[in-house]
Amino acid sequence: MGGRTVLLLVTGFSVLFLVFGKNFESISTNSVSNYSTHYSNSVAHNIAVSGANLAVNQIFLNTTWTTGYSNVSMAGGTMNATVVLTNPVTNALQVTATGTYSGITKSVVVNLQLSYFSKFAYCSNNEEGVYWATGDTVNGPFHTQDYLNVNGHPVFNPGSNYVGTYKGVNDANGSSSPIINGTLRVGDNLTIPSTGVATLDSLASAGGYAFSGHDTVYLTLAGDSVRYRYTYNSSWTTKLDSTFAPNRTIVALNAILRVRGTLTGKLTIGASGSSAGTVYIDSSITYTHNPITQPSSTDLLGIVAQNNVYVTYNSSDYQATQNIQIDAAIYAQSGGFGAQNYDTRPTANSGYIYLLGGVTQNGRLAVGTLNSNGSLKSGFSKSYTYDTRLLVNVPPNFPSTGSYEVISWYE
Repeated sequence: MGGRTVLLLVTGFSVLFLVFGKNFESISTNSVSNYSTHYSNSVAHNIAVSGANLAVNQIFLNTTWTTGYSNVSMAGGTMNATVVLTNPVTNALQVTATGTYSGITKSVVVNLQLSYFSKFAYCSNNEEGVYWATGDTVNGPFHTQDYLNVNGHPVFNPGSNYVGTYKGVNDANGSSSPIINGTLRVGDNLTIPSTGVATLDSLASAGGYAFSGHDTVYLTLAGDSVRYRYTYNSSWTTKLDSTFAPNRTIVALNAILRVRGTLTGKLTIGASGSSAGTVYIDSSITYTHNPITQPSSTDLLGIVAQNNVYVTYNSSDYQATQNIQIDAAIYAQSGGFGAQNYDTRPTANSGYIYLLGGVTQNGRLAVGTLNSNGSLKSGFSKSYTYDTRLLVNVPPNFPSTGSYEVISWYE
């Protein structure tokens, strides 16, 4: 190999090494810069998450807290958080937390909503010694402050992954256990409060309609209107819901409420009073738009009673409640949901209670009785279907648990 060739090779390698050296220097610089940017992003994100957690915790401790945080020093950066009421009907809140570090800002948005008893497929303070048995199925959130009494293997399919019992599981025979397709929570304290109906009374008086001075109110839901009267033989008065009760809440104060009909839209109806405060369902209550066949339906009813909610027994007109359909979220504050004369009404005149919604009650009431072989002796059979819309939708001013829950978390 000649000297000229060697010189060219040496020169070429020198140029290559210079280029590679430059690239290595650039790669090293970029790596440092990328690491620095990644670190700043991570710190800013962590500050935002911390701010969101702090704000949400404040709301859990005090449901009226909306102060937020302003320019709080954290981890070498700054944290801010705001709380905004986004839906006054459901008391929904949105927390927006930001973290800023080294010129980089990250955000976390959390949506919260008051937790309402309407979300439960079933909720009770007292099970009254009744057992959930093989063949029983609950589809939707379940809670009892009592023991979860089981005989055999009842099935729980919680729509929000929640089955709760304050006292634990009570096995009837040493070999029973519930089949829970979710998480069983033991020790959760969720008592049905004694203030839910009083709050509803106030809201009905302030922006809805409160019947007063009457022992009994007969109410028929008529699409987007209501018809009412105070005695069985008197004439009806018809009012449009939107003008009669703008906040969609109607309560019979210290009275009995007797109801039937078909609803269009959203409405909560109730009866208050320690000596009255009972709702009688005289015939089917249905939605104009069935959410089972029309998932976009916005028809939603709440039925609230200070004492009991009963399916009426009328021996001269038993067909009015035979195979009755009830589309509603039911709340019985001091009593429960049951059937009037459940232990004497003939099964042939009763049939099924078809419930689309959920039941919250202080204590379980019966809708029928069984023979020793397990067949129906009197009253109704049950066919209860959970209205899954109740996980996120609430009948107007339905009683709440008094605490907030996180609906969504965006980072």
